[in-house]
Amino acid sequence: MISLVQGLGRWGVSFIARLGEAVLFLLGAISGAAKSLRRGRLIIQQLYSIGVLTMLIIMVSGLFVGMVLGLQGYYQLVNFSAESSLGMVVALFLVRELGPVLAALLFAGRAGSALTAEIGLMRATDQLAAMEMMAVDPMQRVVGPRFVAGIIAMPLLAAMLSAIGVLGGYLIGHGQFGVDPGVYWSSMQNGVDFYDDILNGVIKSVVFGVIVVWVALFEGYVATPTSEGVSRATTRTVVTSSLAILGGDYILTALMFGGL
Repeated sequence: MISLVQGLGRWGVSFIARLGEAVLFLLGAISGAAKSLRRGRLIIQQLYSIGVLTMLIIMVSGLFVGMVLGLQGYYQLVNFSAESSLGMVVALFLVRELGPVLAALLFAGRAGSALTAEIGLMRATDQLAAMEMMAVDPMQRVVGPRFVAGIIAMPLLAAMLSAIGVLGGYLIGHGQFGVDPGVYWSSMQNGVDFYDDILNGVIKSVVFGVIVVWVALFEGYVATPTSEGVSRATTRTVVTSSLAILGGDYILTALMFGGL
C-alpha cells in the first residue's frame, strides 16, 4: 500500500513538473511565433509542409465520413418520413463535431508526428544547440513558424473536411436514395446557423490546432537525443494530442451549449 502511494506521488510530481515545463515552452513558442511573423517565407514553407501535405488524407476521410453519415442518416430519418432533413443532419454533425474533431485527430497523426520527428532529429543531431551557439534563437527560427502555420492550417483543414463531407452526404442522398438536390441543400442552409454552428466549429478547430502543435513541438524539443527517444516522443505526441482533443471537445461543447 505504501509503495502504491509512493508511486502515485512520484507520478503526480513528475506530471506537474512536465506540465509546468510544457506551459513555459508554450509561452516561449507564443513569443517566438509573434517574432516569426516577419518571416513570411518560413511560415509559407511550413504551411505547405503541415497543411498542404495533409490535405489528401483530410479530403479522402471527409468524403467517406460524409457518405457514411448520409447512408446512416437516411436509414434513420426515413423511419420518421423526415428524409428531407438529410442535408441538415449531415451538415450539423460535420460542422459542429466530426469536422473539427476528426480533422484534428488526422492532423495530429500526420502533421503532429512529423513535427515531433523533425524537431527531435534536430535535437539529436545537435542542430538546435548549434543555432544557440550562433546566437540564433530556435524558438524564433524553428518553433515560431511551425506554431503559426499549424494554427492557420488546422481551421482550413477542418473546413475542407466538413465541406467535402457534406458533398459526400449529397452523393449518397441524391445518387443512391433519390433525395431532391434542392431539398438537400435548402434544409442544410435553413438548419445550420452561422454563429451557433459554423463559428463554434471554427473556434474548436483553432483550439485543437493550438493543442496539436503545442504538444508536437514540445515533445520534439525536449525529446531524448537518440533514435529511441525520438520514436517515443512521436508516440507520445499522437497519444497525448488525441486525448487532449477529445477531452477539449467535451469541455468546449459544454461551454458553447450551456452544459457547464
